[in-house]
Amino acid sequence: MSEFQERTLSYYRQQQYQPGWFDLLSAMIGGMLGNAGEQESHAFLQQMGSNLAGRYPLGTANTVSELEQQINLVLARFNWGFVDVQPYETAILIHHLALPPGDGQMDERQWRRALGAVLTGLYARWLSEQGGSPAVSLSYAETGSAAATFRYQL
Repeated sequence: MSEFQERTLSYYRQQQYQPGWFDLLSAMIGGMLGNAGEQESHAFLQQMGSNLAGRYPLGTANTVSELEQQINLVLARFNWGFVDVQPYETAILIHHLALPPGDGQMDERQWRRALGAVLTGLYARWLSEQGGSPAVSLSYAETGSAAATFRYQL
């Protein structure tokens, strides 16, 4: 078992999910997807992620390690898993692990993609507020049922 898998399992063992909130969120997202379509819904969810980042700004991070710590502090408040941030010469990868599971009523892939849209807005705003360039984009890729990777790169 990899280190990330062990950390993810340990995280899930420590969480207690309250019924109701994810049910409501799932019903709302399902309704948006059904009424507005995936592209429009994801644009709205990205904006909501950005708004959430405005409500929960990160402290100043001078290093990638500090950035990872700041993000994990906020994610811990939400019980939304944790990140591992990896710098590269021309990119930063944010590996988000232990994604919140859906309520089981919505298609898992739709749930992950919707959550990925929210997290894209959240991370894009946080990186921008840490001094990132508006010309640099943030992209999302599913990397498993409980994980996603975000690439911050030109």
